[in-house]
Amino acid sequence: MTPAAMHKHQHVNVSLIATIFFLLITATCLPAGEQLPNILWFVVDDMSANFSCYGETTIKTPNVDRLAQEGTRFTHAFVTAPVCSSCRSALITGMYQTSIGSHHHRSGRGTQKIILPKDVVPIPKLLQDAGYLTCIGSGLKNTNPRGNRTRNGAIPLGKTDYNFEWDPSIYAAADWSDRKPGQPFFMQVQLLGGKLRGGTDQEAQKLSAEAVAAFGQATDPNQVTLPPYYPRDPVLLRDWAAYLDAVRFTDQHVGKVIDRLKQEGELDNTLIIFMTDHGISHARGKQFLYNEGTHIPLILRGPGISPGEIRDDLVMHIDLAAITLAAAGISKPSSMQAENIVDPNYQTRSMIFAARDRCDETVERLRSVRTDEYLYIRNFYPKRPHLQPNAYKDGKTILQTLRRLHEQNQLPIISQNLLFSAERPAEELYRYREDVWQVNNLADSAEHQAELIRHRRWLDQWIVDSEDKGYESNEMFDSDMKVYVGKGNPEVERNIKIMKQWAESGK
Repeated sequence: MTPAAMHKHQHVNVSLIATIFFLLITATCLPAGEQLPNILWFVVDDMSANFSCYGETTIKTPNVDRLAQEGTRFTHAFVTAPVCSSCRSALITGMYQTSIGSHHHRSGRGTQKIILPKDVVPIPKLLQDAGYLTCIGSGLKNTNPRGNRTRNGAIPLGKTDYNFEWDPSIYAAADWSDRKPGQPFFMQVQLLGGKLRGGTDQEAQKLSAEAVAAFGQATDPNQVTLPPYYPRDPVLLRDWAAYLDAVRFTDQHVGKVIDRLKQEGELDNTLIIFMTDHGISHARGKQFLYNEGTHIPLILRGPGISPGEIRDDLVMHIDLAAITLAAAGISKPSSMQAENIVDPNYQTRSMIFAARDRCDETVERLRSVRTDEYLYIRNFYPKRPHLQPNAYKDGKTILQTLRRLHEQNQLPIISQNLLFSAERPAEELYRYREDVWQVNNLADSAEHQAELIRHRRWLDQWIVDSEDKGYESNEMFDSDMKVYVGKGNPEVERNIKIMKQWAESGK
């Protein structure tokens, strides 16, 4: 046997022995007749809490509502990062993305890589070592994340989008169909969610037509309620209506997965966790730290979860990691920042934190602390506009429409001030429970100075305590930008130059 083959053989034996040892220990700890639960995550792209059980009245979402009725619904769940890769990097490790250096969206794609700290291990790996079959896909046989049947019965692996280096073998399959008898599974159901509506007005109208075919009617744009800083322009109304139809398609897919679990006799022994990876993709949603970008639905159903319970305490999406390990009987690593929020001994948090950093070519640094009453946001680049140039977002018809209306002076004052001011305040403070869209900044209010100072200090302390990695080096930026350059997108290359020029000028 060659040295390489011997090493592989030894690794397999060690993994097998560890798995058998864990299963034996677990078997002695579990009451007779009980078994490890399956664990299934629904992780949905680009979607806020626009479900009936969260108060959405324009559409009905019976399947997600059913999860809420049979489980526990969290009303104040927030992501630690309002963009896909940073959020998912945090979720799969149970760590703040800023603590593990994975906070810049789509980073580590160039020659310079991001390596996880030695004591940080992705959740699927820990579950796999404990005997779980780890899967990531659509949750339905022969079906892709869009809900369409696949060719030749092939099922694609679901979205990962992690910013650090990781071993693809932590996912054994796209589906749990081929697991061994009695083997528990960990399934990540990855759904396109808000991305179903696409980025153009034409794609939005196409999804609305699909909704007519699937549900008998599409959401009426005239019935849509927009945040107050978005004008009731036909393009924006059609986009939001299509987004709500994307919510309906998501709800439909969730129902099919639940039905499958029930048909296979696995529903009662499966811990189901439903969440989205951040809020709706819009001008003040995705990529930003307001409610529209960070507030998400979070629902748990299954063994050990109280049915019909509604919780209003502050929780973070990374807590799914700790919940999952506890359900599998695995001790939480001492360095993990996630908390098992369903543990009977859990002490509710008094504050939670979030961060936004570079997204694609657009350099940014935002930090926030949220307490029971206030949301404090710090802008580290206050001399830059809220809507910095970004090819991804500027390619969307809704952003193009907003910019056109701005140039034509046809936007209301609130839109001009919040979306298109040349500069931003260095600090923002909102009473977010009553100011649900965060339009009234209290940072300059004399009567709120004590709260401003307290929240400022709490954020300062968190940045230190969590070892926030902060700014990206010029070398890492250049490394990651090489992935974008020369791909036939002059707008991206132009934006890269703008970012460098602004940095050199101190903007």
